[in-house]
Amino acid sequence: MDKWSWMEEELERLGQESLFRRMTVFDSEQTRIVTAEGGKQHMFSSNSYLDMCSDPFVKEYACRMLEKYGAGTGGSRLTTGTAHLHVQLEKAVAAFKKREAALVFNTGYMANVGIISALAQKGDIIYSDELNHASIIDGCRLSGADVAVYRHSDMLDLERKIRENPGRRGIIVSDGVFSMDGDIADLPGLTDLADKYGLLSMIDEAHATGVIGETGRGTEEYYGMEGKTDVLMGTFSKAVGSEGGFVCGSSVLIRYLLNKARSFIFSTALSPASVAASIAGLSRIEEQPVRVKRLQDNVRYFCRALQKRGIRAKSGTAVIPVIIGDEKTAAEIMEELKSSGYYVSAIRYPTVARGSARLRISLMSSHTKEDLDGLADVLADCMKRRNLQTGNGGVKE
Repeated sequence: MDKWSWMEEELERLGQESLFRRMTVFDSEQTRIVTAEGGKQHMFSSNSYLDMCSDPFVKEYACRMLEKYGAGTGGSRLTTGTAHLHVQLEKAVAAFKKREAALVFNTGYMANVGIISALAQKGDIIYSDELNHASIIDGCRLSGADVAVYRHSDMLDLERKIRENPGRRGIIVSDGVFSMDGDIADLPGLTDLADKYGLLSMIDEAHATGVIGETGRGTEEYYGMEGKTDVLMGTFSKAVGSEGGFVCGSSVLIRYLLNKARSFIFSTALSPASVAASIAGLSRIEEQPVRVKRLQDNVRYFCRALQKRGIRAKSGTAVIPVIIGDEKTAAEIMEELKSSGYYVSAIRYPTVARGSARLRISLMSSHTKEDLDGLADVLADCMKRRNLQTGNGGVKE
């Protein structure tokens, strides 16, 4: 029996269902216009929402710290891996999020897995939004705790599930901004329920930091409720323009996670250049809030541009989904957009539910109105030729 045959069969099935993925190789830095596989593309899929990956100050500071501290760290944070830069970044992100302390992880995925599996264990219960990121789902599974999945942003359903489990220690966890839909969690409702029933509240700020709130401080600033969430997780790999994850909270929380979060304890520390880029990126967000305003202005402008062309679009964040439905059609439109010079990702199962394939358009603060109108024109043409537009300005679902 061929020991590889089952893999070939599965890959063939993925191809037949338009679910096979391949990587695109980029030959330039992540910015508004990139070079990919020999051609220029207007980038509309990057999570570098504030175009910080290409910021000259960020790059220069990272280079200087690379020269000073070297290419790697040589060990985990609890052995030989902690440099002054790591401590500096933790102080900076704690201040930015208005918390007592912070802890840096190697990735956002590792942060969620480590935090959740450290805070919950067998006998506890985790209440998780049905559209939470895969890293939250995996953290819940690794914890060994019971998991109650509540309907998306439905506080009534969440409270019903809490009442079905009286007196149990637990956590309510949700994305702050949902990465595939671009909508914002009901943080006031979530924290009210957590406080009412003695549960920890936790939100993932990966797609909120640098994006929402008057100065880009995220979901809490957006709602005017800084300091209300018990566990504030996020990443440096989106608007900050670097890499790594973080958690902010009380000093007791951070000391506990430093001793209990396995993905932190057993990982070699982030490289000095990455940490330095995060420090510089955070400082740029604080010093240049106009970037956040430009991004938010672009979101409003682009949603209107799509609506004028009969495409249903609404978002208060940098993520603007255009629902196509069929996986094959979404993949075809993605390739047509690329051939026109617009790089937009088609998101398909299992990242989203079957039959809800979409174009996930993500905006940057540096996009111009010409960029936005250009994509809207090409996308409208692609959809019109497939009869995916309706007369009332919406997309058929």
